[in-house]
Amino acid sequence: MIATPQTKPTQVEVNTSLTDQPRPLSENRILLHGVSWETFERLLADIGDRRKTLFHYINGTLEIMSPLSLHEGSNRFIEALLGVFVDELGIDMRRLGSLLMKIPELKIGGEPDSCYYVKNEVVIREKENVIVGQDPPPDLILEVDITSPSDRRLPIYALLGVPEVWRYDGYSLEFLALQNEEYVPIENSLSSPTLPAEIIVEYVQKRLILGESKTLKEFRAWVRANYSQPEEV
Repeated sequence: MIATPQTKPTQVEVNTSLTDQPRPLSENRILLHGVSWETFERLLADIGDRRKTLFHYINGTLEIMSPLSLHEGSNRFIEALLGVFVDELGIDMRRLGSLLMKIPELKIGGEPDSCYYVKNEVVIREKENVIVGQDPPPDLILEVDITSPSDRRLPIYALLGVPEVWRYDGYSLEFLALQNEEYVPIENSLSSPTLPAEIIVEYVQKRLILGESKTLKEFRAWVRANYSQPEEV
């Protein structure tokens, strides 16, 4: 169970002028149309799991994405912050990175930037090889959308039944929940309802000034100061 914050989180001032600037390149993307499901399966088999590219497939369109440092830096640090948060609150969470998720019957497949099991962590805890379709989908997917939006990938996650997606665009973090087969913005995360999006953004930006180690220490101190541990029965 997630504890309740004891003090109001600090507010982050966002420089709105930044959003009007050209978007920096954070990944390379290739879109291929008219690709058969069989071709997609062969590509996965031929290239294997040692590749650094991520694949998404739906309706004959294959997206191939190669993340660059800006993309991966934001992705990994948000995961680090989330890890500190669940660690301090005693929440079990399993990280499965860019887990390949596909349902051949629906001819869909995707590999998110990062994915996490929280509510269903206990269900897949003992499984070394998690297979979405046989096993429940991740409770949370993180997508970094600094250069281009992840709109093309959301229908894949919806068909897979992923209940929540976080989208970070370099300036803000958006929580999306699956409702009536579509993702809609929500104020509070389903996976960590007491962790404000603006706090995550604040510390993601702080790391560029303070360094990652000091920023994580400051975030851990913030969590300890603002949340009480649930009393043991």
